[in-house]
Amino acid sequence: MTDIPMAGTATGPIAHSASVERTAAFNQISWGAVFAGVVLALTVQFLLNLLGVGIGAAAIDPGASDNPGAGAASIFGGLWYVVAGLIGAFAGGYVSSRLSGRPSTSTGSFHGLVTWAVTALVVLYLLTTSVGALVGGAFSGLSGAIGGVGRAASTAAQAAAPSLANMNPMADLDRQVRETSGSDPAALQAGAVAAMQAVVSGDPSKMAEAKDRAAVALAKARNIPVEQARIQVDDYEAKYRQTVAQAKQKATEAAVTATKVVSRGALLGFVALLLGAVAAWFGGAAGTSRATAALVSSSATARPRA
Repeated sequence: MTDIPMAGTATGPIAHSASVERTAAFNQISWGAVFAGVVLALTVQFLLNLLGVGIGAAAIDPGASDNPGAGAASIFGGLWYVVAGLIGAFAGGYVSSRLSGRPSTSTGSFHGLVTWAVTALVVLYLLTTSVGALVGGAFSGLSGAIGGVGRAASTAAQAAAPSLANMNPMADLDRQVRETSGSDPAALQAGAVAAMQAVVSGDPSKMAEAKDRAAVALAKARNIPVEQARIQVDDYEAKYRQTVAQAKQKATEAAVTATKVVSRGALLGFVALLLGAVAAWFGGAAGTSRATAALVSSSATARPRA
């Protein structure tokens, strides 16, 4: 006898095709849900950052001397921003997954991850365009970790070498040579300065000749013996070399400090964003619609009868 399939029961290729279409529909992304999650994530971060600014401002007493230092305030501000980002990412992922109505946990997690990615792109856009002025300092933490790394490096460089900008060895040499009683002709002073500049910046192979000319010029400018002028020429040259060496050392220290700041800022920004992605993933998994999953499971196992 030939088996006759019961009415309403799909078998063979038709059933397989229906199953594939149903699976694809369940795993399809819902951009509307993602957009809603992005809006919520941004709003939560905005509110939490405003709360952090309010708490931080309330903790500072302008009339007291025991206020937190700048370093401690920066650390606590960075930690607060990271926590706000994690909460916002989790909330955005949860809402995105829940509103998508997808029964699969993995699909919900991917909705959360996409929501986090779009949120990060929106924040970066706000930080790099004039639109960012509308949100004020709500996302200043991310700006400090990513967009403001260059500014932090510049500040660190200035802190490492506060007097580097004021170091001008040639100007110092000019000032030292012109320190006279004021009765010497300006032309003689200018000649002595030019001769000394030739000593420190001229051809090293002609150093002896340059020193001789500088000693003669300095002797005429100050009306002193040439031998005494030679001693002063050597002294000026030594001070110039010392100033140049100090300037190079400070520049090196500033560069090292700036490099460390850039490295730490980039690593902290990477860690903060990575933690946000993890939070969004788990938020999406937590937001999976259990009721929809149960309904789909019961529909798949139910067998209609003739």
